[in-house]
Amino acid sequence: VGGGGRGMRLVPHRENFMEMLEAAKREATKYFADDEVILEKFIERSRHVEVQVFADKLGGCVYLFERDCSVQRRHQKILEEAPAPLLSDTKRREMGQVAVAAARAVNYIGAGTVEFLYDPETDNFYFMEMNTRLQVEHPVTEAITKLDLVELQIKVARGEPLPFTQDQISYTGHAIEARIYAEDPSSSFLPGSGRLQVVQLPPTTCEGRPVVAADAGEVEVRVDSGFQEGDDVLVHYDSMISKLIVWAKDRETALVHLHQALEQYKVVGVPTNIEFLKRAVLHPVYQNPQRLTTNFLQDHQQELLDDPGPSPADYAMALLAVWWHEMVPPRGNQAQCMARAVGTFRVNDPVEIRVDFQAEGGGVASVCGTPMG
Repeated sequence: VGGGGRGMRLVPHRENFMEMLEAAKREATKYFADDEVILEKFIERSRHVEVQVFADKLGGCVYLFERDCSVQRRHQKILEEAPAPLLSDTKRREMGQVAVAAARAVNYIGAGTVEFLYDPETDNFYFMEMNTRLQVEHPVTEAITKLDLVELQIKVARGEPLPFTQDQISYTGHAIEARIYAEDPSSSFLPGSGRLQVVQLPPTTCEGRPVVAADAGEVEVRVDSGFQEGDDVLVHYDSMISKLIVWAKDRETALVHLHQALEQYKVVGVPTNIEFLKRAVLHPVYQNPQRLTTNFLQDHQQELLDDPGPSPADYAMALLAVWWHEMVPPRGNQAQCMARAVGTFRVNDPVEIRVDFQAEGGGVASVCGTPMG
């Protein structure tokens, strides 16, 4: 058993074997109460490609195409997309058929994900594991197939047959999911905790559900979240607070709108990986994925994790805080607040107040307005 990168160790040299073996067993025992390990070939520059399968109780079994989950930290996925970029139709079909064969071999029923490491240099792929459930990233499959996988799983569990055969399944467009974590990427992705004081979501076209083909627009934006403003993020659980999913007609358009949605996503109260995600989706290697592998973060750590300083949104939030403090009158005491803000309270004589905010680099931002009673 295992998951989320726990209990995994890379052995770069023969003399490190026993040390890494004991470390893997200790971690596996701690998290899964099972210290059994397996040895696998290490593919130095691979991509993480997984196939969504579905099997019913009547012998039907299909694959719903694949997802690329190569952008990871600590072997945990951060960005996932479907279909996998630069994967040929021949290889896509081959991987899907192997995944279905694996499910049939164990008489599997329900939703499952067969995970592979794909070597882009040799065009070979290697079985890793099968996750016997819907994955966190299943919405990108829903987005390209316009199928509700949760509904489908429930129907299959009730004994209903799959409502389609393999040749009736198709996909359209491209979907990308960004996992929003309460963590600090600049501190080795240290998980954070605290109260979500402000949560401002990007505008969405669907709320936590797949979009059926008849309702699909040019761009679809979806947010799945178990948290809302005012909730506490605790240290006892995984630090993911939401998933942001964007679908568009092609990968380039999806990337543009994903970055736009990340710009609009605001969280105050806990550290998040939103700024990191914005840099990741704009990085040339992610934009043009010919060289994209699971080493993406390791290879480009400095560009992705260097602190760029306050963003325009940070300045805007600081200005808003100053403005709110200075201009919003306490209840029942408007005259006193106005006198504090402008020096003298004048009836019917609006006074414009200007607040300047200067950054260390010399830039100045201003906000102007008139106090309102």
